[in-house]
Amino acid sequence: MIKKIHQKVSKMYSDNTLTPKEAIRLCALGTLGIESMRYSVLATSVRHFISRILGPSLDLLTPSIELLKYEGLVKPVEGKGIGDDASLSITDKGRDELHNLLTAEMRSGASELNKLIVALKFRFMHFLDAANRRHQADLLIDVCEEEIDRLVDLKETAADDEGFLSEWLDQDISEMKSRLSWLEAFRGRLVY
Repeated sequence: MIKKIHQKVSKMYSDNTLTPKEAIRLCALGTLGIESMRYSVLATSVRHFISRILGPSLDLLTPSIELLKYEGLVKPVEGKGIGDDASLSITDKGRDELHNLLTAEMRSGASELNKLIVALKFRFMHFLDAANRRHQADLLIDVCEEEIDRLVDLKETAADDEGFLSEWLDQDISEMKSRLSWLEAFRGRLVY
C-alpha cells in the first residue's frame, strides 16, 4: 500500500504536469506504441531523442524504462530476443498510461523540460482522438500566449534599462508570436 501511494505521488507534479521521469516514460511508451522493439534499441532511441532536445545527461533513463516492465506497461514479445534484450511491446495498461501522459497539463515558461514535453506531444499526438488533439493544441496555444505576456511584461518593466535586453526581448517576442501563429494554424487543421 505504501509503495502504491508513493508511486502515485511521484507520477506527476501536483499541477498534473510531467516530471522529467514522466517525460522519459512518455517517450518510451510512445516509441513502443509505434512498434515493438528490443530493449536496447528502445533505450538507444529514447536516449537519442531526448538528448537532441536536452543534451546528453540522462542518468534516470534506464531505471525509468526498467520500471515500465515492472508496472506492466510493456511486456516481452514471445520469441523475439532473449533475456534483458528481449523485444518489448506496449500493453493495454501501457496505452492507457501513454494517453494519460500525452494529455497532461503544461507549465508556462520556456524551460528545457517544456521544450522536451512539447516535442513529445507533437511526436505522439496522433495516438489521441480528435477532441484530445484539439485540446492539446489549445493547451499549447495557452502556454505560448502566457509566455508572450511574460516577455512583454519584462520588456515593459525594463524599458528604461541600459543595455541590449530590450532588443533581445523584441527578438524573443517575435519568435513566440510566430510560434503562436503556427500553433493556431495547426489547431485549425485538426478535425473533430
